[in-house]
Amino acid sequence: MSRVVVVGGGVAGLTAAVLSAWAGHAVTLVEADSTLGGKSRRIDVGGQVMDTGPSLFTFPAVWQELLRRLDDSSQSPSLAAEKTADLNLEQLPEVGRYYFRGEVCSLPVPPGHPWHPAWERFAALHGPIGPDVTRLLTTAPMSRDALPSLARLGKLYGNRLTTRSYLDSLTWLPDGLREVIAIHTLNAGVGPSRTPALYASMPAIMAQDGVWVPRGGVHELVRALERLARAAGVNIRTDEPVLSLERGRVSTAQRVYRADAVVSGLDADRLEGLLPGRTPPPPRKLSCSAVAVYASLKRPFPADMSRHSVVLPEDPTALYESLEAQREPTQTMAFLNYYPAAESGTNTADTLAVLLTAPSNGRRYGLDSPFVDRELRRVWDTAGLPGSFDTSVDEHTILDPDYFSRSGASGGALYGAVRPLVMSGPLHRPARHSLKRPWLWRVGASVHPGGGLPAVMGGAMMTMDGLLRALPTGHGDRG
Repeated sequence: MSRVVVVGGGVAGLTAAVLSAWAGHAVTLVEADSTLGGKSRRIDVGGQVMDTGPSLFTFPAVWQELLRRLDDSSQSPSLAAEKTADLNLEQLPEVGRYYFRGEVCSLPVPPGHPWHPAWERFAALHGPIGPDVTRLLTTAPMSRDALPSLARLGKLYGNRLTTRSYLDSLTWLPDGLREVIAIHTLNAGVGPSRTPALYASMPAIMAQDGVWVPRGGVHELVRALERLARAAGVNIRTDEPVLSLERGRVSTAQRVYRADAVVSGLDADRLEGLLPGRTPPPPRKLSCSAVAVYASLKRPFPADMSRHSVVLPEDPTALYESLEAQREPTQTMAFLNYYPAAESGTNTADTLAVLLTAPSNGRRYGLDSPFVDRELRRVWDTAGLPGSFDTSVDEHTILDPDYFSRSGASGGALYGAVRPLVMSGPLHRPARHSLKRPWLWRVGASVHPGGGLPAVMGGAMMTMDGLLRALPTGHGDRG
């Protein structure tokens, strides 16, 4: 049995701890905060419970693959991963509702909408490749198992390597629909000229395979992973920020943990500062951040309000350029996530999350910040919401680039530094921090950017494939 110490209790760290422990190793997970989840937390807003971080669960086959691997590796025949996790995923009726230059449409685009014929043509090309993307999300990109999927994608995209170049080659796509599809690349923190062509397919795959939410909210995924970890004997230590990492030991303010291997779920720059003789590098070109406004509402919105909406800027290109230059955009992309109390199971009032894409400038924002005030007004008017933000909201909380930077992300960048095309989304960079430190392995959103929860979990699965092969087979009692 080997000793594995996992640093960081976000979704990636929990996934890594679960995989190690179910394979029979002695695993300790140390988390600086008092709660687990990383960016995916559960907060109280005016007495109502709200989940932060990702709001949707896509590619549910990645979750099923994790459970399958746990059952295959379990050292205890009495443990059943699916029963232990008990995560009830519910499919939503649509990917979302989109507002762009006076047009309103849902994905999938419904019959009767002017974009419907083009959407059907696009969806027929891209919807069926969901299994290939799932394979790339859970398999090292250059492994033999991934090659058939890479070949099929190469045939689809040809020599058009970026999302922008590929979408621009589809001259039959209406301009508005093209921009609705392209804006999804901000889920990777960058514009469509910096993501692989693969990202163009994501809306069609989500429309065909569905988007999901665990019953009770996305934070239920964190709780399910925690149940799996505790069932396998993971020693979970919260309120223990790590002070240093070196071969064979992880030091916190309270104690020193001996380790045969260390798995870090920390942002790359924060990790550098914990290694002996290393100092954090100067800021690099960073992915985007967010100003996330979480609010409890005084009264319900109209019954036809979409659960998930996206308000695009009038000029998406200007938005991408502003984020690239780390400037506040004149108009940004905003997600609106609406949660009726009746669907929460616990809340007594409806809640709303307004997520404004922002530069990774490390700044604090309030409702009186010109950027926030201007965008809330625009979003409210564009989506046709009743009254105004001020008249509709009872209590609110804001998470901003300053908050995310204090959590360890440079400037508040949600996905760390911008990656080259060949290291984005399912095309992950190598798992180890460096060949000089074979004991140190990395997981998390800054290592496997883009793709949300499936990319973070799938990336952790790939990293742990390598780690578990490197460790002696885990047998015996868990500790």
